[in-house]
Amino acid sequence: MKKTARWAKIAIFLIASCAITASASPQKPSKPTATKQKPAVPYASRPEALQFADDLAARRDLDREWVRQAIGQAHFLPQVPRLMLPPAKGTAKNWRVYRSRFIDPIRIRAGQRFWQENEATLERAEREYGVPAEIIVGIIGVETIYGQQMGTFRVMDALATLAFDFPSTHPRAKERTAFFRGELEQFLSLTNRSDTDPFGPRGSYAGAMGLGQFMPSSWVRYAIDFDGDGRVDLFKSPADAIGSVANYFRGHGWTPGMPTHFGVQFDAARLQLDDLLAPDILPTFSVASMTAKGAVLDAQGAQHTGPLALVELQNGGEPASYVAGTENFYAITRYNWSSYYAMAVIELGREVAAARTR
Repeated sequence: MKKTARWAKIAIFLIASCAITASASPQKPSKPTATKQKPAVPYASRPEALQFADDLAARRDLDREWVRQAIGQAHFLPQVPRLMLPPAKGTAKNWRVYRSRFIDPIRIRAGQRFWQENEATLERAEREYGVPAEIIVGIIGVETIYGQQMGTFRVMDALATLAFDFPSTHPRAKERTAFFRGELEQFLSLTNRSDTDPFGPRGSYAGAMGLGQFMPSSWVRYAIDFDGDGRVDLFKSPADAIGSVANYFRGHGWTPGMPTHFGVQFDAARLQLDDLLAPDILPTFSVASMTAKGAVLDAQGAQHTGPLALVELQNGGEPASYVAGTENFYAITRYNWSSYYAMAVIELGREVAAARTR
Protein backbone atom coordinates (compact mmCIF):
# COMPACT_ATOMS: atom_id res chain seq x y z
CA MET A 1 0.00 0.00 0.00
CA LYS A 2 1.40 3.40 -0.93
CA LYS A 3 1.41 5.97 1.85
CA THR A 4 3.89 8.53 0.49
CA ALA A 5 1.66 11.59 0.76
CA ARG A 6 0.69 10.85 4.31
CA TRP A 7 4.29 10.29 5.30
CA ALA A 8 5.26 13.66 3.87
CA LYS A 9 2.89 15.27 6.35
CA ILE A 10 3.97 13.06 9.22
CA ALA A 11 7.62 13.91 8.73
CA ILE A 12 6.93 17.58 9.38
CA PHE A 13 5.48 16.94 12.79
CA LEU A 14 7.63 14.15 14.17
CA ILE A 15 9.10 15.04 17.54
CA ALA A 16 12.48 14.00 18.89
CA SER A 17 11.11 11.91 21.75
CA CYS A 18 8.03 11.24 23.80
CA ALA A 19 7.12 12.74 27.17
CA ILE A 20 8.20 10.72 30.19
CA THR A 21 5.38 9.42 32.36
CA ALA A 22 4.80 6.85 35.08
CA SER A 23 3.27 3.70 33.67
CA ALA A 24 0.35 1.92 35.30
CA SER A 25 2.18 -1.36 34.75
CA PRO A 26 3.84 -2.80 37.89
CA GLN A 27 7.33 -4.14 38.51
CA LYS A 28 9.38 -1.04 37.72
CA PRO A 29 12.95 -1.20 39.04
CA SER A 30 13.66 1.06 41.99
CA LYS A 31 17.31 1.77 41.15
CA PRO A 32 17.97 1.32 37.44
CA THR A 33 21.52 0.55 36.47
CA ALA A 34 23.21 3.21 34.38
CA THR A 35 23.43 2.44 30.68
CA LYS A 36 25.16 4.27 27.90
CA GLN A 37 22.76 6.78 26.36
CA LYS A 38 22.49 7.16 22.63
CA PRO A 39 21.49 10.42 20.96
CA ALA A 40 17.80 10.82 20.14
CA VAL A 41 18.21 10.39 16.39
CA PRO A 42 15.94 8.54 13.97
CA TYR A 43 16.67 4.88 13.30
CA ALA A 44 17.18 5.75 9.62
CA SER A 45 20.88 6.05 10.54
CA ARG A 46 21.02 2.43 11.76
CA PRO A 47 21.72 -0.11 8.97
CA GLU A 48 20.49 -3.05 11.06
CA ALA A 49 17.16 -1.30 11.63
CA LEU A 50 16.65 -0.70 7.93
CA GLN A 51 17.64 -4.28 7.13
CA PHE A 52 15.02 -5.43 9.62
CA ALA A 53 12.52 -3.17 7.84
CA ASP A 54 13.33 -4.75 4.48
CA ASP A 55 13.00 -8.26 5.89
CA LEU A 56 9.73 -7.38 7.62
CA ALA A 57 8.28 -5.91 4.44
CA ALA A 58 9.14 -9.06 2.52
CA ARG A 59 7.73 -11.40 5.20
CA ARG A 60 4.49 -9.48 5.56
CA ASP A 61 4.10 -8.40 1.94
CA LEU A 62 4.07 -4.72 2.98
CA ASP A 63 5.21 -1.72 0.99
CA ARG A 64 8.98 -1.65 1.51
CA GLU A 65 9.26 2.14 1.49
CA TRP A 66 6.42 2.54 3.98
CA VAL A 67 8.06 0.15 6.43
CA ARG A 68 11.46 1.82 5.96
CA GLN A 69 9.97 5.24 6.65
CA ALA A 70 8.13 4.00 9.73
CA ILE A 71 11.17 2.37 11.32
CA GLY A 72 13.59 4.98 10.02
CA GLN A 73 11.67 7.86 11.58
CA ALA A 74 11.27 6.18 14.98
CA HIS A 75 13.46 7.69 17.71
CA PHE A 76 15.62 6.07 20.36
CA LEU A 77 14.23 6.82 23.84
CA PRO A 78 17.13 6.68 26.33
CA GLN A 79 14.90 6.22 29.40
CA VAL A 80 13.18 3.10 28.04
CA PRO A 81 16.07 0.59 28.24
CA ARG A 82 16.72 1.68 31.84
CA LEU A 83 13.11 0.94 32.76
CA MET A 84 13.51 -2.60 31.43
CA LEU A 85 16.34 -3.54 33.78
CA PRO A 86 15.37 -5.71 36.78
CA PRO A 87 15.69 -4.33 40.32
CA ALA A 88 19.15 -4.33 41.84
CA LYS A 89 20.16 -7.59 43.51
CA GLY A 90 19.20 -7.68 47.15
CA THR A 91 16.08 -5.55 46.68
CA ALA A 92 13.51 -7.07 49.02
CA LYS A 93 10.03 -7.78 47.67
CA ASN A 94 7.19 -6.56 49.83
CA TRP A 95 3.63 -7.64 49.08
CA ARG A 96 2.08 -5.16 51.53
CA VAL A 97 3.87 -2.22 49.93
CA TYR A 98 3.11 -3.52 46.44
CA ARG A 99 -0.55 -3.98 47.33
CA SER A 100 -0.83 -0.43 48.64
CA ARG A 101 0.14 0.91 45.21
CA PHE A 102 -2.96 -0.61 43.62
CA ILE A 103 -5.55 -1.14 46.33
CA ASP A 104 -6.33 2.42 47.33
CA PRO A 105 -9.43 4.66 47.60
CA ILE A 106 -8.76 6.35 44.24
CA ARG A 107 -8.77 3.09 42.26
CA ILE A 108 -11.65 1.65 44.24
CA ARG A 109 -13.85 4.71 43.59
CA ALA A 110 -12.84 4.76 39.92
CA GLY A 111 -13.60 1.04 39.75
CA GLN A 112 -17.07 1.58 41.18
CA ARG A 113 -17.82 4.18 38.50
CA PHE A 114 -16.41 1.97 35.76
CA TRP A 115 -18.46 -1.01 36.91
CA GLN A 116 -21.64 1.04 37.19
CA GLU A 117 -21.19 2.60 33.73
CA ASN A 118 -20.39 -0.76 32.10
CA GLU A 119 -22.44 -3.16 34.21
CA ALA A 120 -24.37 -4.71 31.33
CA THR A 121 -21.20 -5.19 29.28
CA LEU A 122 -19.37 -6.81 32.20
CA GLU A 123 -22.30 -9.15 32.76
CA ARG A 124 -22.30 -10.11 29.08
CA ALA A 125 -18.54 -10.75 29.09
CA GLU A 126 -18.89 -12.94 32.18
CA ARG A 127 -21.78 -14.82 30.61
CA GLU A 128 -20.04 -15.38 27.25
CA TYR A 129 -16.46 -15.99 28.41
CA GLY A 130 -16.86 -17.21 31.98
CA VAL A 131 -14.49 -14.58 33.38
CA PRO A 132 -15.89 -12.84 36.49
CA ALA A 133 -16.58 -9.13 36.22
CA GLU A 134 -14.37 -8.45 39.23
CA ILE A 135 -11.35 -9.99 37.49
CA ILE A 136 -11.87 -7.82 34.40
CA VAL A 137 -12.40 -4.75 36.61
CA GLY A 138 -9.26 -5.65 38.56
CA ILE A 139 -7.14 -5.91 35.41
CA ILE A 140 -8.23 -2.60 33.91
CA GLY A 141 -7.90 -0.88 37.28
CA VAL A 142 -4.37 -2.12 37.96
CA GLU A 143 -3.24 -1.43 34.40
CA THR A 144 -4.58 2.09 33.74
CA ILE A 145 -6.92 3.19 36.57
CA TYR A 146 -9.79 2.64 34.12
CA GLY A 147 -8.22 4.61 31.30
CA GLN A 148 -6.77 7.47 33.34
CA GLN A 149 -3.14 6.41 32.75
CA MET A 150 -2.73 4.67 29.40
CA GLY A 151 0.80 6.00 28.82
CA THR A 152 2.21 8.85 26.73
CA PHE A 153 5.14 7.15 25.01
CA ARG A 154 4.80 6.91 21.25
CA VAL A 155 4.40 3.18 20.77
CA MET A 156 6.46 3.26 17.59
CA ASP A 157 9.42 4.84 19.40
CA ALA A 158 9.16 2.53 22.42
CA LEU A 159 9.02 -0.64 20.34
CA ALA A 160 11.84 0.43 18.04
CA THR A 161 14.01 1.29 21.06
CA LEU A 162 13.41 -2.12 22.63
CA ALA A 163 13.80 -3.95 19.31
CA PHE A 164 17.19 -2.45 18.49
CA ASP A 165 18.56 -1.19 21.82
CA PHE A 166 17.32 -3.58 24.48
CA PRO A 167 19.86 -3.40 27.34
CA SER A 168 22.57 -6.00 26.84
CA THR A 169 23.07 -6.29 30.61
CA HIS A 170 19.59 -7.76 31.07
CA PRO A 171 19.82 -11.48 31.98
CA ARG A 172 17.41 -12.37 29.14
CA ALA A 173 18.54 -9.76 26.63
CA LYS A 174 18.59 -12.04 23.58
CA GLU A 175 15.15 -13.47 24.27
CA ARG A 176 13.61 -10.08 25.03
CA THR A 177 15.15 -8.48 21.94
CA ALA A 178 13.51 -11.15 19.80
CA PHE A 179 10.22 -10.61 21.61
CA PHE A 180 10.18 -6.86 20.98
CA ARG A 181 11.19 -7.26 17.35
CA GLY A 182 8.18 -9.51 17.02
CA GLU A 183 6.00 -6.90 18.72
CA LEU A 184 7.29 -4.18 16.40
CA GLU A 185 6.43 -6.38 13.42
CA GLN A 186 2.94 -7.02 14.75
CA PHE A 187 2.41 -3.32 15.44
CA LEU A 188 3.40 -2.25 11.94
CA SER A 189 1.27 -4.96 10.36
CA LEU A 190 -1.67 -3.92 12.52
CA THR A 191 -1.40 -0.21 11.71
CA ASN A 192 -0.94 -0.99 8.02
CA ARG A 193 -4.08 -3.14 7.89
CA SER A 194 -6.14 -0.51 9.71
CA ASP A 195 -4.60 2.39 7.72
CA THR A 196 -3.51 3.99 10.99
CA ASP A 197 -0.58 6.36 11.44
CA PRO A 198 1.96 4.25 13.38
CA PHE A 199 3.15 7.38 15.16
CA GLY A 200 -0.31 8.13 16.52
CA PRO A 201 -0.82 5.52 19.28
CA ARG A 202 0.53 6.32 22.74
CA GLY A 203 1.17 3.68 25.36
CA SER A 204 3.52 2.38 28.01
CA TYR A 205 7.32 2.35 27.81
CA ALA A 206 7.01 -1.31 26.75
CA GLY A 207 4.59 -0.55 23.92
CA ALA A 208 1.38 -1.71 25.63
CA MET A 209 -1.79 0.09 24.54
CA GLY A 210 -5.32 0.94 25.60
CA LEU A 211 -7.40 0.52 28.75
CA GLY A 212 -6.14 -3.03 29.24
CA GLN A 213 -2.57 -2.34 28.03
CA PHE A 214 -2.44 -4.92 25.26
CA MET A 215 0.84 -5.55 23.51
CA PRO A 216 0.49 -5.57 19.70
CA SER A 217 0.56 -9.39 19.49
CA SER A 218 -2.21 -9.62 22.10
CA TRP A 219 -4.20 -6.98 20.20
CA VAL A 220 -3.93 -9.08 17.04
CA ARG A 221 -4.85 -12.37 18.75
CA TYR A 222 -7.38 -11.39 21.39
CA ALA A 223 -8.81 -7.91 20.78
CA ILE A 224 -12.46 -8.04 19.71
CA ASP A 225 -15.21 -5.68 18.63
CA PHE A 226 -17.46 -6.14 21.67
CA ASP A 227 -19.57 -3.02 21.14
CA GLY A 228 -20.53 -4.04 17.61
CA ASP A 229 -19.51 -0.83 15.84
CA GLY A 230 -17.45 -2.68 13.24
CA ARG A 231 -13.99 -1.86 14.57
CA VAL A 232 -11.75 -2.67 17.52
CA ASP A 233 -10.84 0.29 19.73
CA LEU A 234 -9.12 -0.52 23.02
CA PHE A 235 -8.42 3.16 23.72
CA LYS A 236 -11.90 4.70 23.68
CA SER A 237 -14.31 1.76 23.85
CA PRO A 238 -14.68 0.28 27.36
CA ALA A 239 -16.82 -2.46 25.82
CA ASP A 240 -14.08 -3.52 23.43
CA ALA A 241 -11.56 -3.47 26.28
CA ILE A 242 -13.82 -5.53 28.54
CA GLY A 243 -14.55 -8.13 25.88
CA SER A 244 -10.92 -8.30 24.84
CA VAL A 245 -9.66 -8.88 28.39
CA ALA A 246 -12.22 -11.67 28.82
CA ASN A 247 -11.22 -13.18 25.47
CA TYR A 248 -7.54 -12.99 26.49
CA PHE A 249 -8.21 -15.03 29.61
CA ARG A 250 -10.27 -17.60 27.76
CA GLY A 251 -7.37 -17.93 25.33
CA HIS A 252 -5.04 -18.56 28.26
CA GLY A 253 -7.03 -21.35 29.81
CA TRP A 254 -9.45 -19.63 32.18
CA THR A 255 -11.86 -22.17 33.71
CA PRO A 256 -15.31 -20.73 34.52
CA GLY A 257 -16.34 -21.18 38.14
CA MET A 258 -12.90 -22.13 39.44
CA PRO A 259 -11.55 -20.01 42.33
CA THR A 260 -8.20 -18.28 41.82
CA HIS A 261 -6.66 -19.45 45.09
CA PHE A 262 -7.25 -21.00 48.50
CA GLY A 263 -5.96 -20.34 51.97
CA VAL A 264 -3.10 -22.51 53.20
CA GLN A 265 -1.34 -23.17 56.51
CA PHE A 266 1.74 -25.22 57.29
CA ASP A 267 2.32 -28.35 59.32
CA ALA A 268 5.79 -27.56 60.63
CA ALA A 269 6.57 -31.21 61.43
CA ARG A 270 6.48 -32.28 57.78
CA LEU A 271 6.92 -29.01 55.91
CA GLN A 272 9.08 -29.24 52.76
CA LEU A 273 8.90 -25.60 51.75
CA ASP A 274 11.71 -25.68 49.18
CA ASP A 275 10.04 -28.54 47.34
CA LEU A 276 6.69 -26.76 47.39
CA LEU A 277 8.17 -23.56 45.99
CA ALA A 278 10.37 -25.22 43.36
CA PRO A 279 7.76 -25.11 40.52
CA ASP A 280 7.16 -21.41 41.30
CA ILE A 281 3.63 -20.37 40.26
CA LEU A 282 3.04 -23.24 37.82
CA PRO A 283 0.26 -25.45 39.24
CA THR A 284 1.91 -28.82 39.76
CA PHE A 285 0.71 -30.38 43.01
CA SER A 286 -2.46 -32.26 43.85
CA VAL A 287 -4.15 -31.60 47.17
CA ALA A 288 -2.72 -34.89 48.44
CA SER A 289 0.84 -34.12 47.37
CA MET A 290 0.71 -30.63 48.86
CA THR A 291 -0.62 -32.05 52.11
CA ALA A 292 2.12 -34.68 52.17
CA LYS A 293 4.70 -31.90 51.96
CA GLY A 294 3.17 -30.01 54.87
CA ALA A 295 0.84 -27.53 53.17
CA VAL A 296 -2.65 -27.79 54.69
CA LEU A 297 -5.40 -26.24 52.56
CA ASP A 298 -8.58 -24.65 53.84
CA ALA A 299 -11.88 -26.53 53.64
CA GLN A 300 -12.73 -25.34 50.13
CA GLY A 301 -9.22 -25.97 48.84
CA ALA A 302 -9.22 -29.50 50.23
CA GLN A 303 -12.07 -30.31 47.82
CA HIS A 304 -10.26 -28.96 44.76
CA THR A 305 -9.55 -31.57 42.09
CA GLY A 306 -7.12 -29.67 39.83
CA PRO A 307 -3.41 -28.88 40.18
CA LEU A 308 -2.18 -26.25 42.60
CA ALA A 309 0.91 -24.13 43.21
CA LEU A 310 2.19 -22.75 46.49
CA VAL A 311 2.42 -19.00 45.92
CA GLU A 312 4.81 -17.04 48.12
CA LEU A 313 4.34 -13.30 48.63
CA GLN A 314 7.31 -11.86 50.50
CA ASN A 315 6.76 -9.02 52.96
CA GLY A 316 10.19 -7.46 53.25
CA GLY A 317 11.64 -8.36 56.62
CA GLU A 318 8.33 -9.71 57.91
CA PRO A 319 7.05 -13.28 57.42
CA ALA A 320 5.88 -14.05 53.90
CA SER A 321 2.23 -14.62 52.97
CA TYR A 322 1.18 -17.81 51.18
CA VAL A 323 -1.80 -19.00 49.14
CA ALA A 324 -2.48 -22.09 47.04
CA GLY A 325 -2.94 -20.86 43.48
CA THR A 326 -5.15 -22.65 40.96
CA GLU A 327 -4.91 -22.75 37.19
CA ASN A 328 -7.00 -19.55 37.13
CA PHE A 329 -4.42 -17.80 39.30
CA TYR A 330 -1.81 -18.93 36.80
CA ALA A 331 -3.98 -17.59 33.95
CA ILE A 332 -3.85 -14.11 35.51
CA THR A 333 -0.06 -14.29 35.59
CA ARG A 334 -0.09 -14.77 31.80
CA TYR A 335 -1.19 -11.12 31.63
CA ASN A 336 1.83 -10.11 33.71
CA TRP A 337 4.23 -12.80 34.87
CA SER A 338 4.09 -11.92 38.55
CA SER A 339 2.25 -13.49 41.47
CA TYR A 340 2.20 -10.05 43.14
CA TYR A 341 0.46 -8.61 40.09
CA ALA A 342 -2.09 -11.44 40.00
CA MET A 343 -2.95 -11.01 43.67
CA ALA A 344 -3.29 -7.24 43.25
CA VAL A 345 -5.74 -7.79 40.37
CA ILE A 346 -7.76 -10.26 42.45
CA GLU A 347 -7.88 -8.08 45.53
CA LEU A 348 -8.67 -4.83 43.69
CA GLY A 349 -11.58 -6.55 41.94
CA ARG A 350 -12.86 -7.86 45.26
CA GLU A 351 -12.54 -4.47 46.95
CA VAL A 352 -14.48 -2.78 44.16
CA ALA A 353 -17.16 -5.46 44.28
CA ALA A 354 -17.45 -5.06 48.05
CA ALA A 355 -17.64 -1.27 47.79
CA ARG A 356 -20.59 -1.62 45.41
CA THR A 357 -22.60 -3.41 48.09
CA ARG A 358 -21.91 -0.92 50.87
